[in-house]
Amino acid sequence: TIYTLYVVRTSENLWGSADSTKMFSFGEFTYNTNEGRANFSVWELLLFAVLGALGGLAGAFFNHLNEKLTKWRMKHVTSKPFRALEALGVCVVCSTVFYAVPCLWRRCTPKPLVQVTWTDFEKELVEELVPFGCPADSYNEVASLFFTDSDTAIKQLFHFRESGVFNQDVQTFSSLAIATFYVPYFLCACLTYGIAVPSGLFVPSLLSGAALGRLVGHLLHRLDGNSGTFADSGTYALVGAAAGLGGMARMTISLCVILLEATGNVANLLPLMLALMAARWVGNVFNHGLYDVHIHLKRLPYLEEDVPHVAAERAAHAAQVMAADPVCFAPLVTVGDAYDTLRRHKHAAFPVVAGGGSTQLAGTILRQTICMLIEHRAFGAPGDDPTGRPDLRTRALSPLLSAAVFERAYPKFPTVEELRVPEVDRGCWLDLRPYADTAPATVQDCCSLARTYRMFRTLGLRHLVVVDSANRVRGIITRKDLDEHTLLERLAWTDNDNGEDLETFSVEAHPSTMARFSV
Repeated sequence: TIYTLYVVRTSENLWGSADSTKMFSFGEFTYNTNEGRANFSVWELLLFAVLGALGGLAGAFFNHLNEKLTKWRMKHVTSKPFRALEALGVCVVCSTVFYAVPCLWRRCTPKPLVQVTWTDFEKELVEELVPFGCPADSYNEVASLFFTDSDTAIKQLFHFRESGVFNQDVQTFSSLAIATFYVPYFLCACLTYGIAVPSGLFVPSLLSGAALGRLVGHLLHRLDGNSGTFADSGTYALVGAAAGLGGMARMTISLCVILLEATGNVANLLPLMLALMAARWVGNVFNHGLYDVHIHLKRLPYLEEDVPHVAAERAAHAAQVMAADPVCFAPLVTVGDAYDTLRRHKHAAFPVVAGGGSTQLAGTILRQTICMLIEHRAFGAPGDDPTGRPDLRTRALSPLLSAAVFERAYPKFPTVEELRVPEVDRGCWLDLRPYADTAPATVQDCCSLARTYRMFRTLGLRHLVVVDSANRVRGIITRKDLDEHTLLERLAWTDNDNGEDLETFSVEAHPSTMARFSV
């Protein structure tokens, strides 16, 4: 994206000298300082924190509405034609609302007179005001927010001055106009997120939050009687934008850095930090961030940093959540058996046992490795089972593939659907020993689930083999097995209806724990 923006912005001069302006900017807050000081008082930091709390409440309400709407969509809007019709319907509804609301606003406001102290950036914003249904020297306040680009509307809310000093302000957006814009825009943004089109919430959340902050600043100036006690309404709009997005997504540090870079005034660092922390804390009281909500709704196997509470509360063990009796490979296997196993099971890795009927773990092998061996015909001749041959202790049965072959194929390894195994090759023997990971990460079946979770997440594993005290394979754990929803299903108290305490239940569920000791 940055490369594309850079090419577009430098194409006007035929890619000569580079454009030094910012590619992402909401205009610098240069007028908000007075002799090196910020334009807000220290005691206003409390008001900024309160504004952040309002943004947290609005974000929590937004997430609650969108969660209910997403559940309804997942239940009723399932087929592709329905999703296409839904996107078309939402487009019609939003377009109608965005046109009808400015039509209902019949008041025309004279355009502000350009003042000497204004910057060129502020003068350009005056030209962006929309005279919808008004004379050329007037503008429609609501239409100027709806009919302009979102970034232009944000700049207008940020930079049209309103310091609260009598006879020095330029009234651009009234409280009623901002409220008339905020409510339908907020609801339409909630309706739009989740339909089958690529749409984000970064700029809509910033715009709605900026409107909320501008509204709060305007009301404070009206309450103060235009005596200039409070900071400029643009500062409140900036803090409100951070609170609106922080209350929805619960971002803190990254959003603070983005807004500082986009506005170019480090004096606003502390208000932004307080607003973002307040928005996050207040929003977390009611629900999770919107992106976390959708991760849980779609059952994506995302592992949080903290161990799920169900794993700690119920004293669970690895054996309770593992996939028992996993599909295992012997060290020597025929091509036909390996191919059929890959066709039946879609696992990414398989345990390799010691062989000879034993289930003792010897290593693991990846699915893509077996596919590579079959595609390159790296297998031995057909015949009787070669297990037990003394010469195989020191050499491989089949030709070896070098690491360079795997490197050239990465990351597009062959799939089992692309393999073609003739009947004559099905009886040939594959030797998996040279390619198996003989030191895989393992955990014993009696290991606590909390420790298993931390190990899986910290090491970034895709699969974790569960063994018993004799290193025999008992099961395998993948990312989906440690998902919070899966843990709640597998650790339900279906067998504990008699009021037994947690310790008794955990011991009875795992007799192997007691069998490790001699008493």
